[in-house]
Amino acid sequence: MKTNVIISGDCVDAMNSLPAGSVDLIFADPPYNMQLGGELNRPDNSRVDGVDDAWDKFDNFAAYDKFTREWLTAARRVLKDTGSLWVIGSYHNIFRVGATLQDLGYWMLNDIVWRKSNPMPNFRGTRFTNAHETLIWCAKSKDARYTFNYEAMKNLNEGIQMRSDWTLPLCTGEERLKGDDGNKLHPTQKPESLLYRVMLAASKPGDVVLDPFFGTGTTGAVAKLLGRKYIGLERDPSYIAGAKARIAKVKPIEDETLLMTPSKRSEPRIPFGTVLERGLLLPGAVLSDPSGRFHARVRADGTLVSSDSRGDHRGSIHQVGAAVQGAPACNGWTFWHVRMGKDLVAIDMLRQKVRAEIVTSLQ
Repeated sequence: MKTNVIISGDCVDAMNSLPAGSVDLIFADPPYNMQLGGELNRPDNSRVDGVDDAWDKFDNFAAYDKFTREWLTAARRVLKDTGSLWVIGSYHNIFRVGATLQDLGYWMLNDIVWRKSNPMPNFRGTRFTNAHETLIWCAKSKDARYTFNYEAMKNLNEGIQMRSDWTLPLCTGEERLKGDDGNKLHPTQKPESLLYRVMLAASKPGDVVLDPFFGTGTTGAVAKLLGRKYIGLERDPSYIAGAKARIAKVKPIEDETLLMTPSKRSEPRIPFGTVLERGLLLPGAVLSDPSGRFHARVRADGTLVSSDSRGDHRGSIHQVGAAVQGAPACNGWTFWHVRMGKDLVAIDMLRQKVRAEIVTSLQ
């Protein structure tokens, strides 16, 4: 199957021509069926350049639902069992799309609220300012082993777990593609920052990313940058020309090590006893939590012992960490710390040192 291409034509026909189970990730930005009536003007009477293109107009909801079912059915066929699909929309269409996704057997993982940091005001003052759009993230089935780069998202968010509300700006300035007339080439061009986050979260370098409504090629531009392969489907010749020119200017990240986002789950499992065997800790060492409230001593077999008013607690680093706190569970690697000189460091640092030695020995 040829990748890094834009296929001209109807998206359903194009997807039906691709091999089944050949795509790792689908990002879809379908028509929103916005049902706009009449012109919208700003307070100074200048015209608002809204979405009034023919491709966003449908005769009725039944016609839109039929269109949605057809493209989502075709997308499901080409998606790998381990793949996932993202679809973005507004209040005009996203609830209808969501119902169809469930009807077709997709399994919803999250809905993401894209909060626009620079939304267009509501000029008529008759409604709230529409300041967000919604993305639905789906796996192909309930038991699918889809890609989610949890650590990459946490790292992207300065070490804090990534939430389902994303504040990102609209596509403006130099990023917004212009036509020969100087006006924006596509009315709903998405910002690269949005696709960057989606792609980093749900795909790996070398994966094939399909965009059935390619437009001006945001998906392709980000895929090329991040070492993914893309397939774009688009009908409009002007959009295709703009996308090709845009993607050609993208300089990909050539150092593959900079693209890797390894999961902790894929790292070698290191029992706490290995830390003792390597001499990084000795039996009798005293561990504590960061506040110094709880303490435990290390036993020769890799278990801990701690005493308090409730008695003695013996067991693994996780069991004793939970017991002293009266908690149902505990990650002992991050809870317990050891004094090294003037610093109190998490014992997870010792585990990472052992992991690094193992990885180096395997290279």
